[in-house]
Amino acid sequence: MSELQMQYQQSNNTGVTAQSSSSREMEEVKGQIFMARQFPRDVFQSEQRILDACKRPALAEVAVYRYPRGGSKVEGPSIRLAEVLAQNWGNLAFGVKELEQRPGESVAMAYAWDLETNVRQEKVFTVKHSRKANGSVQKLTDPRDIYEMVANQGARRVRSCVLSIIPGDITEKATEECNRTLQGNNKEPLKERLANALSTFKDKYRVTKEQIEEHMGYNISAFTERDYVDLIKIFTSLRDGMSKPDDWFKKEVKKKQESKLSEAFKADEIKTMDKEEKETDKPKTEEVKADDNEGTQQEIDFE
Repeated sequence: MSELQMQYQQSNNTGVTAQSSSSREMEEVKGQIFMARQFPRDVFQSEQRILDACKRPALAEVAVYRYPRGGSKVEGPSIRLAEVLAQNWGNLAFGVKELEQRPGESVAMAYAWDLETNVRQEKVFTVKHSRKANGSVQKLTDPRDIYEMVANQGARRVRSCVLSIIPGDITEKATEECNRTLQGNNKEPLKERLANALSTFKDKYRVTKEQIEEHMGYNISAFTERDYVDLIKIFTSLRDGMSKPDDWFKKEVKKKQESKLSEAFKADEIKTMDKEEKETDKPKTEEVKADDNEGTQQEIDFE
């Protein structure tokens, strides 16, 4: 009987604790909504704060993510830029919550909530407690590793939620401002700086242009200011001895296969050249009309 009584008391205490915690969270949410309604955001001031923050070079360098896909590159606002947008937009709650932790996996939720308009975006996802490294899957048992894994997986979801709340034109203006910040810090044109960088890599570390293009995933003609910043970081790492060229670049680079469009273009170009050569081999003739009084035509051969 005593054991049953203790279990009953514990269950009651658990229920009371859960109820009090739920009521406390509800009151916090009500307080946030009340403060957001009392002090609404000024859209113009929020936009100005975002653009001012994008003028910082440290933010501009990490404001856009990119990765190669199908011979081209895909770009978009990074999680760092999304955080700046949310912080300066105002009255916006965002983050990641771990809802449940099961054996071998965690269930988490990324969210972004505009407290003024009551527009909410959330994504529930599952994170496996494992990491793939060197072709093998490693299970995570350290709580710190599990926390970092959940945080890294949730960062992309948070970025997606925040960007779905912030107006698209504000995001585009912020990205353009970051690009202007990167371009304003350099005096020489981008092509000249890239040419100097390629020459330096080749002279000091014997890294060719093809190896750099293989590492980036696209042709050097598509490089942007952020790609140039990445090259600077790689060069700094090599110069300080923190890494080796083999860590970044492959020794053997596959020859690029030309597309069917380029092959067709070359074929058309060859046909045009052959046609011009044949025309030059023919005797040049010109038909000259005689006067009306004669009423005949003369054919003159300049050969």
